[in-house]
Amino acid sequence: MLRRMPPFALVIALSVVVIASCNYKGEEPTKEKDFAVSASVKTAIGAAGSTFVNPIMTKWIGAYEQAHPGTLVNYRPIGSGAGIDALKQSTLEIAASDMPLSDEQLKETFPLIQVPVTAGAVCAVYNVPGLKNPLRFSAATLAGIFMGNIISWQDPAIGRDNPGVPLPHAAIIVVHRSEGSGTSSIFTSYLARVSSEWSKRVGSGLMVKWPVGIAAQGSTGVLDFVKQNAGTIGYAELNYAVEQHLPVASIQNRAGAFVAPSAASTTAAVQAFDQELARDVRASIVDPPASAKDAYPIAGLSFFLIARDGSDAVERQAIRDFTQYVVSGGQELSEGLAYARLPKPVQDHALSLLSEMQVNGQPVKST
Repeated sequence: MLRRMPPFALVIALSVVVIASCNYKGEEPTKEKDFAVSASVKTAIGAAGSTFVNPIMTKWIGAYEQAHPGTLVNYRPIGSGAGIDALKQSTLEIAASDMPLSDEQLKETFPLIQVPVTAGAVCAVYNVPGLKNPLRFSAATLAGIFMGNIISWQDPAIGRDNPGVPLPHAAIIVVHRSEGSGTSSIFTSYLARVSSEWSKRVGSGLMVKWPVGIAAQGSTGVLDFVKQNAGTIGYAELNYAVEQHLPVASIQNRAGAFVAPSAASTTAAVQAFDQELARDVRASIVDPPASAKDAYPIAGLSFFLIARDGSDAVERQAIRDFTQYVVSGGQELSEGLAYARLPKPVQDHALSLLSEMQVNGQPVKST
């Protein structure tokens, strides 16, 4: 039992008050066309959505614009949910989402194509001072923490996952996203897969009713709060955690191995679902089977959502060209970041989806 509040818990308490009393913001939404376009730019593509893909999206845009100086791609990492909403309102051309729309959801909007563009890991980030090695969590322990059933860093479940590790006499403070988030969708999909209690009480999606925790805006909001407050745990895309120098936990997969998030372990997760992805590229890749011994269990594909038809021929051609580059040559940029390249069958499927793009009812040509 905790006999008294440790010093850093006072910081947590004060931080909770601050967040509760202030409008804590990360990425700020703005009007899609409110950005300067120089006279040399012939085509501007508005895009927004996933914070998960923002690091590699920045690389894609830089490389593409350098090779195509007449095209400007403006991307805002406002969260998958907000990106999808903006696309439905026709205020942008590409929405990036880490949760593709289901058949039922597609019936509620104009015809869309959903093109897979990358895969990445969602990791558990934490701030526990004094540890020499990364923590390890079984599926049951991680679900117990975010469910609020495990409330102390000295809980026996954490001790069993981390034998001999000196854990502090401190409460666990959970941090989660406040807005509709594809990162949340991947993370909660995993928790729903491995925990029947989570599945029944919480479920999965861009937004859920979190049982416990503090809400922060955007990936940057979650990471900033974890970084500034000892005793906290949250979740974020791996590249963000690496950039902020925050430790990430190894998660036990179905093979019984504790696997660290990485490009290689994410690739192993994608490959474990070859057959499912061949049938439907929207298939979830969380919690791979025990045969995938090297697979990290919390990973997901990210998608570009694009209107099937449009009226501006030049703009439609630019959208197809940019997305085609991302799916093909742009995959090479994964090497410098912690994303996994799309396997060749998934790339081929993505390119076939792009062939469905139209302008005024006519196919948009491949370049």
